[in-house]
Amino acid sequence: MFKIAVLDDWQDVARTSADWSALTARAEVTFFSGAFACEDEAVVALADFDILLTMRERTAFPASLIRRLPKLGMISITGASVATLDLDACSRQGIVVCNTAGGDPAAPYATAELALGLLIAAARAIPVADATIRAGGFQRGVPVGVGLAGKTLGIVGLGRLGARMARYAHALEMEIIAWSPNLTAEKAREAGARLVQKADLMTESHAISIHMVLSPQTRGIIDAEDIGRMRKGVVLINTSRGPLVDEAALVAAVSRGDIVAALDVYDREPLSESHPLRKSGNTVLTPHLGYGVAETWRNFYPRSIENVQAFLAGKPIRVLRGPSR
Repeated sequence: MFKIAVLDDWQDVARTSADWSALTARAEVTFFSGAFACEDEAVVALADFDILLTMRERTAFPASLIRRLPKLGMISITGASVATLDLDACSRQGIVVCNTAGGDPAAPYATAELALGLLIAAARAIPVADATIRAGGFQRGVPVGVGLAGKTLGIVGLGRLGARMARYAHALEMEIIAWSPNLTAEKAREAGARLVQKADLMTESHAISIHMVLSPQTRGIIDAEDIGRMRKGVVLINTSRGPLVDEAALVAAVSRGDIVAALDVYDREPLSESHPLRKSGNTVLTPHLGYGVAETWRNFYPRSIENVQAFLAGKPIRVLRGPSR
């Protein structure tokens, strides 16, 4: 009997997001709700599985890990591609890689919606207010918030999600400025933003929202110098990927009280229990919930099941990369 692993089901949503009966009738399906601490732990857990259903970048699959999983015949990824999966290593080892791409995204703006939520939560100290009232208090001890109308939002990356964030900011009557390495003034105007230089965005913005794809070129695109330019009390929102921001500089600025970090993503996930960001009063933190809404799960998991069924029938679909041998 085939053995199938469903990985990184951190919110325990996989079982209820699709009908698994067609697979459980012919294969042993195991759901993993926790993250692997290291590559060795992943090898021990996954060595006997024939098929892996992964969730975005939550578990990385470099060549070193792929080589240690000789039974693997197929990997189904969620989304169109995953930068942390070594496709060449999969091809060399004869592993079929399929994705869940195709059709309109089930929740195309979920991440931008969360960015908006983080902005408002940070501006009005909603987490502190909630914790205070649950503890029996009321207003005492809750920081005084700031209004957003008339303030300037700087958007780093004005693609699909960045442009949607700009629309939300317009509804709040904010001024919008934007920058990214290849952004043009025309594209900025189309999104209702004004193109500025990177340094000017850092100094002029009352809030900054990052909407960039992580790549070798964008890693650390917000560096210590950029953070040093930000006005005191700026809200820095990151719902894209943690390594886009220099973490050491971010932690230092938060610790000094220079900025408020409203974060959904981190350099290493899950965020360690002892991480200094957890202990700061100048943060609003969510556990990488950006794309993780019910509509997304009801798209990802049924498509993953379809991929497995097609593979077992000898006719793989949505093939991203096939064997090279």
